[in-house]
Amino acid sequence: MNDIGTHAVEQPKQGHSTGLDLMACVRAATAAPSLHNSQPWRFRIVAGTVDVYADPRRQLEVLDPAGRELLISVGAAVFTLRLAIRGAGHLSDLKLFPVAAEPDLVARVSVRRPMAPTPAAEALVAAIPHRHTNRWPFARSVVPADAVERLADAARREGATLAVANPVSRTTILNLSQEADRVLRTKGLYRAELARWTSPREGRGDGVPMTAVGPWDALEILPIRDFGLLQPRLDRTAAEFEPYPTIMVLSTDGDTRRDWVSAGQALQRVLLTATWQNLSTTPISQPVEIPAVRRLLTDIRTGRWAQMVLRVGYGRPTTATPRRPLAEVLLPDGWEGP
Repeated sequence: MNDIGTHAVEQPKQGHSTGLDLMACVRAATAAPSLHNSQPWRFRIVAGTVDVYADPRRQLEVLDPAGRELLISVGAAVFTLRLAIRGAGHLSDLKLFPVAAEPDLVARVSVRRPMAPTPAAEALVAAIPHRHTNRWPFARSVVPADAVERLADAARREGATLAVANPVSRTTILNLSQEADRVLRTKGLYRAELARWTSPREGRGDGVPMTAVGPWDALEILPIRDFGLLQPRLDRTAAEFEPYPTIMVLSTDGDTRRDWVSAGQALQRVLLTATWQNLSTTPISQPVEIPAVRRLLTDIRTGRWAQMVLRVGYGRPTTATPRRPLAEVLLPDGWEGP
């Protein structure tokens, strides 16, 4: 049993939900994080049920050829949808990949009976609009052990593991991350893909705007994604980032499509838990985008697969990245697939 809702084994019963604005819940779900803010999701509302689809047209073929990060992104949206329903005073059932013949149908979230939200759920709901990736330096303050444990517990509640790196493994992870970043930057196709998601365009509802690009790390410790790589006019100053960042690795017991969705749900729960604790976060995905580097972060003995690396700390306020309007992500009731 999860405090946000249940993971159904059998097909959940569908039904109408009195007084619940599912469109508002979907709007909240679109605030989830995604690789390059690609927002690779679509939703369909039918009789008290929300189907969540992956949008393969928004897959990053260079960084994510297997669609792993795409499904992590969709999983984050699924968790946010479940949370919004819970915050609105209802329980829900979740079934992953409910129709074998529709691989892009990632999740079916069905509204159940009313139940008042818990204070913990309300706190996470309140954090949704305030969760933003922070690419700026963090304070040189130690993240308290109780805060770290809350983040680890958030991952456990969604079936994942979040482990904080000790000083030795932190150095190893950061070195691997820097190497992965260097490898990616040598690829022309990578730079072209980066340009696709950072090119300025008036009124654009996706991608990473220049306002979300942080400074250079003058100490060259952290591999902050260089979204200014193809923007020569961008006045990107250097700043000293924290020399000993808190680094955490999110992992799952397996490495299937279901595990990737579960990793996304766990990731979003961790990020929202960090937000209501006034912690800033930076997903560091480069080391899990290079297969050889990702294998080094994976514990083959226990079967725990690294899915994401997180930097956590106390940072300056950041602004939100744009979101696509609902009209672009809502599918019509009678939609029958591409």
